[in-house]
Amino acid sequence: MAYIDLYDIDKQYDVKLIFKQMNFHLEEGERVAIVGANGCGKSTLMKISAGVEEPDSGKRVIDRSIEIGLLLQQPIFKEGLTVYQAIEAELKELKEAQKKYEELSNAIANDPQNRALLKEHEKLTAFLDHHNAWDLNSKIERVLQEFQLKQYENRLVSTLSGGEQRRVALASLILKKPDVLMLDEPTNHLDVYMVEFLEDILLKEKFTLLFISHDRYFIDKIATRIVEVEEHKLVSYKGGYEQFLHQKEQRLEAMQKEHENLIRLLKKEEEWLSRGVQARQTRNQGRKKRVFQLREEAKKNPAIIRKIKIELEREKRSWKGEKGFSKKKMLFEISSLYYSIGDKELIKDFNARILQRDKIAIVGPNGSGKSTLLKLLLGKLKPDRGTIKRGEATIGYFDQHREMLNDNHTLIETFCPDGGDRVMVEGRNMHVFGYLKTFLFPKEYLDKKVGQLSGGEKNRVALALLFTKHYDCLILDEPTNDLDIQTINILEEKLLNYQGSVIFVSHDRYFVDKIAQKLFILKGDGNFEESFTAYSEYLEIEKELKSIQNYENEINKSKLSTSQPKKVKKKLSYKEQRELEILPKKIEELESKIDELNSCLCNPQCYNQKGLSVVGEELSKVEKEYEKLSDIYLNLLEKEEELKNN
Repeated sequence: MAYIDLYDIDKQYDVKLIFKQMNFHLEEGERVAIVGANGCGKSTLMKISAGVEEPDSGKRVIDRSIEIGLLLQQPIFKEGLTVYQAIEAELKELKEAQKKYEELSNAIANDPQNRALLKEHEKLTAFLDHHNAWDLNSKIERVLQEFQLKQYENRLVSTLSGGEQRRVALASLILKKPDVLMLDEPTNHLDVYMVEFLEDILLKEKFTLLFISHDRYFIDKIATRIVEVEEHKLVSYKGGYEQFLHQKEQRLEAMQKEHENLIRLLKKEEEWLSRGVQARQTRNQGRKKRVFQLREEAKKNPAIIRKIKIELEREKRSWKGEKGFSKKKMLFEISSLYYSIGDKELIKDFNARILQRDKIAIVGPNGSGKSTLLKLLLGKLKPDRGTIKRGEATIGYFDQHREMLNDNHTLIETFCPDGGDRVMVEGRNMHVFGYLKTFLFPKEYLDKKVGQLSGGEKNRVALALLFTKHYDCLILDEPTNDLDIQTINILEEKLLNYQGSVIFVSHDRYFVDKIAQKLFILKGDGNFEESFTAYSEYLEIEKELKSIQNYENEINKSKLSTSQPKKVKKKLSYKEQRELEILPKKIEELESKIDELNSCLCNPQCYNQKGLSVVGEELSKVEKEYEKLSDIYLNLLEKEEELKNN
């Protein structure tokens, strides 16, 4: 069953053509990934499919009974909502359906033969089944935990970072489970553990999905089909990313053969046309016109074939390593490094050596200190304890905020600040346009100001600029953010051929597997592990070990429950009894304080007077104390109950 059909869609922004006679169809149960270069129209295709943007011409046909949920790059929330309230607001219809279901169940118990009630009950049951909405509260709790939002559940959404707000919007959508879920770069701002949770829930809940992503492992695991935006139309490939590459290779071979046949035919027709007089006869004008059409096709085909060939070669290319080098020189020697932020210990007794030509990925969950470690290496932060000895090396730094770019400079001024139009790239003197062309920039961009570019285009400029400098070591913080797959392939090629060392932070498992020779794994509790295993393999082993540990814990619990119970005290200690008496009052006071601070965060006059960050920090501190005392109190109540029953 087709949920969405687009027919002969044309779309243009000013002079830029996006789609010409484009067709697209989304069937129920499909999970379709949209890929293509930045600016080719991926987000436009999604918005037209969702009905939030109109095509210039063409037809959109949609099943009117379906509900579409859309995650955009910058979600919008109602003012004054906490994280928990924002998620609940999106689930209002499901909550009301649950309540109505309970009311109907009670009514049917009193009147079991009422057909109208039974029919409505059956309809509600199907609705709740479809959205898998029977136990929403526990699902909300799980999503809050998995997306690391639990600590913010009572915070105003407006006080969160952009990445955290996207996680709130994503959590709401997957819980709501619309008929068609549309996600624009859903894995941005998620660490690998959050991505794995998202993959599991999308597959388990059998979503119909349309999504844009540059995470190739995510695409490979989730997509049942890939559509690539190419030459203002769509090319469709069945399966995930690996099948996409295989089918693209087959398509390339077919196009090459087709082009060879076209050239042979064109040669014959050119010979006929060269005879002159016969070609000018009226009845042969159609054949003459066909020769000109063949010429145009013959000109266009090699460019498309060459483009596909280069992309496939970049994707498949593997680095064989370097031979015959002398002993590598030391770049960094890290000894007994410690670093904390507030009460949280991010880095604890960290020891490592980084040598010339090392390619190291720093990985771990969000908030584990990855970017902090980079800043310590750069000298932007000072350690609490320990030393970092730096060798004689020049360092190039790429950060998520693109600090090396000036928004007021044009691209030509950025790459040629002293005038001219030539740049040195890895010992080669190149025209700036020729070089920028390798980073997918057209010639008309040379006079464009950096401030006018999109986030992905700025990242491309920053990366291109990085490779025009001579550095012994590159330090990169999330270099693949906002990049399309084509640009990531270019970056991978540059890094694989790079003769210096590379130290980088990334959540992109495919990118890490392809580039890193070694992993620095930060655990999130200050601890650290060094590994030479491929990142995706390490994650699989980690998951397997966790599964074994859970299994062992279950066995131990089972043994304890069947063994002879130990003698226990028949009553709480004096200290425990005293805590049980005074804790309710303390908890009540903390609840009042939390309400007061939340009210302040809703009142601009209040938080402007005290300072938004000050109020936010105080709220976070009070919430932690509230959770701590609540846990103690509940544990004491359970213990008291157990003692009474023994």
